[in-house]
Amino acid sequence: MARSPRSSNTLDTELEAMAPDARWREWMNRVEAVLFASAEPVGREMLSRVVGRDCDLDLIIDDIRAELQARPFDVVSVAGGFQYRTKPGYAQVVRASGAPVAMPDEVSQQEALVLMMIGYFQPVTRSELSRIYGREVSRDTIAGIRRAGFITFGPRSPTPGSPYTYVTTETFLSAFGFTSLRDLPDLERLEDAGLLSRRQMNPDALSGVLGIEEDETD
Repeated sequence: MARSPRSSNTLDTELEAMAPDARWREWMNRVEAVLFASAEPVGREMLSRVVGRDCDLDLIIDDIRAELQARPFDVVSVAGGFQYRTKPGYAQVVRASGAPVAMPDEVSQQEALVLMMIGYFQPVTRSELSRIYGREVSRDTIAGIRRAGFITFGPRSPTPGSPYTYVTTETFLSAFGFTSLRDLPDLERLEDAGLLSRRQMNPDALSGVLGIEEDETD
């Protein structure tokens, strides 16, 4: 595939004057610098702007990750791009510290559970969510998830009244560390375990599977 024309600005991406090993190391450093500076996942197109035309970004990422094996963070593929993330084994340490983190916390734990239901069953209406959940999913709950940028309106439902449906966004994928919706825990296994179905779910059990402690209040 043709690469976008290089900017006329003076960034030397080919680095032809460097020895091959030094050139590769510089490309790695540049990719790491972009990932470190970005608050969002960085796509291939952006990364390709700082390396040579023949640079294999997948191999660059592999080499960066190899050097991070003994570190508490990693470069992960999320939402169609790459981003630095703390390794799961250190999540409890970060939470215990009370340090502010990049992971959005605008939604409540109960909202997060509803959000995961939308992830599985989208496009889905609020009334369908209430039926699956076994209790009313309020407009305020949906509004809170929308304000956080995790969901947006989908197509109108063909059911009477043509209510709005809801679908997840790229922000949802990024926040939960998913490359795509295929990374959600396997739905068939959850259904076989009796934790989740389109008819009704077991919210308490599903909370444990997804690592969400449900709130007592809506």
